[in-house]
Amino acid sequence: MARVAFGLKRGDVLVGKYRVCSLLGAGWEGEVYLVREISTGIERSAKIFFPRRNPGNRAVRFYAKKLHKLRHCPILIQYHTQERVELEDATLTMLVSEYVEGELLSALLRRQPGGRLEPFEAMHLLHTLADGIEVIHDRGEYHGDLHTDNVLVQRRGLGFDVKLVDMYRWGAPSAANIQEDVVNLVHMFHEAVGGARRYARQPSEVKDICRGLKRSLILERFRTAGHLRQYLETFAWTSR
Repeated sequence: MARVAFGLKRGDVLVGKYRVCSLLGAGWEGEVYLVREISTGIERSAKIFFPRRNPGNRAVRFYAKKLHKLRHCPILIQYHTQERVELEDATLTMLVSEYVEGELLSALLRRQPGGRLEPFEAMHLLHTLADGIEVIHDRGEYHGDLHTDNVLVQRRGLGFDVKLVDMYRWGAPSAANIQEDVVNLVHMFHEAVGGARRYARQPSEVKDICRGLKRSLILERFRTAGHLRQYLETFAWTSR
C-alpha cells in the first residue's frame, strides 16, 4: 500500500542532524516539517517526498536545480541541501530549505472582515507578488502553482512581505507556463477582494485587472508579471 503519511512526532531525529519540531503542512508530493539543526539550533523547513511522487528522485532534482538557479529571487524560499532518510521500511528523500515565519494567504484572508481585503490593500499585495514573480520570469522561468495556499505573508506596515511556499513541475519553461503564472496572480487578486460574491460591486480599477477572469482578456493586457507590475504602478485611480 502506498504511503499516505509519515506521522513524525515532535522530538524525532532525522539523519542524526535534525530534530522535528512540528508538521507545517502536507500536500500531493509529501509532508513539510519544521525541524531544528541539532548542531546549531537553527530552524529549517524539511520536505519529505512520498516515494510515488518522486520516482528515481526526479522531483527532488527538479526542485533543487530550479531553486538553485533562482536563488537570487527574493520571493523564493532558499534551498540548502537534500538528505536520504530511513523511515520504517523505506529510504526517502528530504529537501531542506530555510524556514520563514508567516501566515498563508488563505488563512490571512479568512481572518479579514468579510473574508477579504479592501481593493487598495489587495493591490498592494498583488504588486508585491507581481514584483517577485517578475524576477522569476526575467530568468526565463515560471512558478507553476500560484494560489492562496502557496503564498506565505508577513505584514509590514502598509505593505506586505511574501514568500512562495512551493512550485510545480510542468516541464521546461515556456511562454505558456509564464502566462499561467500571470492568470493565477489575477485569480488570487480576485479571491483577495472577495471573489464572485463581491465582483459586481468592485470599482472599475479592480475589474480592469480581473477582466472577468477571462484568460484571453487577462493575457491581452498582461503577458508577464512585469507587465502587471508596471500597470499597477502607472494606472489612474478614479473611483471615489
